[in-house]
Amino acid sequence: MSRLVVVSNRVALPGENRAGGLAVALQAALKERGGLWFGWSGRSVAGPSGQLHEHSDGAIRYATLDLSKADLDNYYNGFSNRALWPLLHFRLDLVDYDRSKREGYWRVNTLFADRLAPMLRDDDIVWIHDYHLIPLAALLRERGIGCRIGFFLHVPVPSADLVQALPEHHSLFSALYACDLLGFQTRRDMDRFQSWVRLFGGGRVIDEAHIQAPDGRRVRIAAFPISIDTAHIARQARAATGNSPVRALRHSLQERKLAIGVDRLDYSKGLPERFHGFERYLARYPQQKGSMTFLQIAPVSRGSVAEYRTLRSELEQLAGHINGSHAEADWTPLRYVNQNYAHSTLTGFYREAAVGLVTPLRDGMNLVAKEYVASQDPDDPGVLVLSLLAGAADELRQALLVNPHDLDGVADAIATAANMPRGERIERWQAMMEHLREYDINRWRRDYLQALEGG
Repeated sequence: MSRLVVVSNRVALPGENRAGGLAVALQAALKERGGLWFGWSGRSVAGPSGQLHEHSDGAIRYATLDLSKADLDNYYNGFSNRALWPLLHFRLDLVDYDRSKREGYWRVNTLFADRLAPMLRDDDIVWIHDYHLIPLAALLRERGIGCRIGFFLHVPVPSADLVQALPEHHSLFSALYACDLLGFQTRRDMDRFQSWVRLFGGGRVIDEAHIQAPDGRRVRIAAFPISIDTAHIARQARAATGNSPVRALRHSLQERKLAIGVDRLDYSKGLPERFHGFERYLARYPQQKGSMTFLQIAPVSRGSVAEYRTLRSELEQLAGHINGSHAEADWTPLRYVNQNYAHSTLTGFYREAAVGLVTPLRDGMNLVAKEYVASQDPDDPGVLVLSLLAGAADELRQALLVNPHDLDGVADAIATAANMPRGERIERWQAMMEHLREYDINRWRRDYLQALEGG
């Protein structure tokens, strides 16, 4: 069995609390095969980038690089998160076109290639993750690396005409032709990338599973919807019902139903639209007034970026307006919280919630949708209200699917979810849960690696 080399922006080092389901799956794959996990150390340093740190844990070797503050600002905070992130989430209006940030992104990817290439063997399998490292496979090929290389994009792919608005989009996205396998979250993402190849990338679509680069190189392309550790989440949620934050939440509701949203504070998540949708529900269904509390948990991310500060301010004002208009002495309709909670606590919150609100404007997948389903009580499950524009909507067809911009539609779905008979809730939940049990995070990584090795 070939050694696996995982490359990602951040590396989940052993013992770190932040390791989520993806990290656990990748570590399991590395453990099975023996392997290397390579990426940024998470540190910015005063000196130049490139200091390498290595250590081993059993069969897994970890290699991480420090980045200078300037390189981090240009590569990560700059081009990755202020140009690629909005572009890939269809927000051309928010793209930062600063050339120096683009150059910094390429510089860091070149540094990754320079440090990683000498560590690789001819029979390795290299698995590169996400939009931070789009050029890396091509840069490794330039350094003589001939082993099999796969790339997986965790975020959506926008339409080709949006991609072409990015300066030098051709040199960036054609770098993916150096891979043996390109993995996307959904078939729609895959189709949109194939359109870019055909219209702007100089290549051609051979069939639904292969594209051809301008130089004749064939690349396999497929959808691999990422998932969760379904059995673990279900166990965790069941166990969490007795922990003190979950008990306190349950007590505070005073027998009212709970609707919940949990999202990183990001403009792609559609939080202002969700707040407006909940407000529309309160206005359209006065007979239900006082029967439900909506808890939105939105930990602050990228707090130094102006767009995120503006979003936080907007949500605070909206929450105040909604509560000022609709609250009663013993009931606050909307609870808006910016703090982080332990993952085990969140799954307990999901289990308490009669309604799960997952309504992003655009999302590659959205694992909160899947975690909400997996956390439910099989005898009395809640109802998922899910955006059509999240990748998860392709799989969780028994959710109440909504257009997040259609406030009346969101309001109606909340009302429908709150009043759905138990039999229908169980039927919908069982169908989704059956799918999540079969297609869990381990199935995802096995399917991807099998396709990468199979050629």
